[in-house]
Amino acid sequence: MPANFIETQMSAMSNKSTRRKRGAGRKAKRAARQQIPVSTATWIDRKIPYYEILDEEGLQLIEHNAETVLEETGIEFREFPRALDLWREAGADVDGERVRFPRGLCRSIIQASAPAEFMQHARNPDRSVIIGGDRTVLVPAYGSPFIRNLEEGRRYATIHDFRNFVKLTYMSPGLHHSGGTVCEPVDIPVNKRHFDMVYSHIKYSDKPFMGSVTAPERAQDTVDMAKIVFGDDFVQKNTVITSLINANSPLTYDATMLGAATVYAENNQATMISPFLIAGAMSPVAVAGTVTQILAEALAGLAYVQLVRPGVPVIFGTFAAAVSMQTGAPTFGTPEPSIILYVAAALARRLGVPFRSGGGLCGSKIPDAQAAYESANTLNAAALAGVNFMLHTAGWLEGGLVMGYEKFIMDADQANMIAILLQGVDLSENGQAMDAIREVGPGSHFLGAAHTQANFETAFYRSNVADNNSFEQWDEDGSQDTATRANAIWKRMLDNYEAPPLDSAVDEALLEFIARRKSEFKDMDY
Repeated sequence: MPANFIETQMSAMSNKSTRRKRGAGRKAKRAARQQIPVSTATWIDRKIPYYEILDEEGLQLIEHNAETVLEETGIEFREFPRALDLWREAGADVDGERVRFPRGLCRSIIQASAPAEFMQHARNPDRSVIIGGDRTVLVPAYGSPFIRNLEEGRRYATIHDFRNFVKLTYMSPGLHHSGGTVCEPVDIPVNKRHFDMVYSHIKYSDKPFMGSVTAPERAQDTVDMAKIVFGDDFVQKNTVITSLINANSPLTYDATMLGAATVYAENNQATMISPFLIAGAMSPVAVAGTVTQILAEALAGLAYVQLVRPGVPVIFGTFAAAVSMQTGAPTFGTPEPSIILYVAAALARRLGVPFRSGGGLCGSKIPDAQAAYESANTLNAAALAGVNFMLHTAGWLEGGLVMGYEKFIMDADQANMIAILLQGVDLSENGQAMDAIREVGPGSHFLGAAHTQANFETAFYRSNVADNNSFEQWDEDGSQDTATRANAIWKRMLDNYEAPPLDSAVDEALLEFIARRKSEFKDMDY
């Protein structure tokens, strides 16, 4: 055997051994970085301009058309007489369940009393969030009946999964809010699972949370549980719950949503009034037409809440996707919903209320390239548009049917990056870096400069999910893809989870309330 061949192989083996040692060092450093406590901001303070795509004339046209829809076509308020009575008293034309509104009526009601921003209190005051203004609050995904992870694939979600996602959200510094139905625990009866979900938010996190909206009495249970935690008087004077109220598009509000919204409004708790539109199926295929419908539905819902209790916090929400003209399935991450989002955000600012829209939306079944592209498109659009409450920031798969463990970790990493994007440009003396430029001068490099040494730990965002090493280093570490790395991260996070303190008397009172209420009615699947 040629000597040079043996020498080459020996050299390669030596280099491989060296890489192994270096690889072990890299792993240790990476693990150490991941153990370093990360300070959690309670929201993002936006320091960059909003991305606007319509001028004043275009926005006025949409507003004019929405008023025409309200005046001529109207909105149906189904099977909820109280809403019809309030609209009659306010001066609207009520014909059966169809309500038609004089031009400007809804807008004037909203602008007379709805706050431009509000604080949602958490049981840990350091976690309370302000929703509105130039702030962005990032929230996990919502409502999925299934979960997915690498070991089990796709299966129905359980209360164990729900608790896991509450814990993961609590431990994710880029997520500011615990969310609501982060997944549907289908192992608990439909009419009783809201108790376990709300309790999990309170027990396993101290971030703000969302309430149940699937029936008025479940909304009331949420309020009553909040009173145990915060006290009756505090709840009546402050907002401790935010909840999602969807319009039954097109141009309809049903009794379930109206009932829940009414309960929360009566108790001074916030609601997101969110038209839920799949353009081409539930709204026109035209962008301008869809935005017109969104504004009309939102104006009617926001104004109704103000009729129930003037001054109660509300959020202008929207969820917009497109329908595939070939299959009828919803699509995500395409340009048209992003354009709709940009326009709706501008309309909310003109109305003077906070704005909610989606985050990491995708139609992919697994955390693959499609999931990444589509989620990045919607996350960045929401960030640039000026969303104040970004629901569905982390975990969303398969059009919202699935909450993905690995996808959650990947999206949470993106959430951290959004915070840096919205910070804008550092123009401080350190940010200008003039000393570094003077020190290095022409023809050298900045790696050893004093400014670089002083700032290298925080100069650029370092993902805990992405791999930016060389091919050899990546290969030495096991040739893992992003989902595999994310799988290890969520497991490690749950292993390291420690529950935030909760007063034992409050915990006992919550459990007693839940046990009593559950005993008062039979299990049902609706």
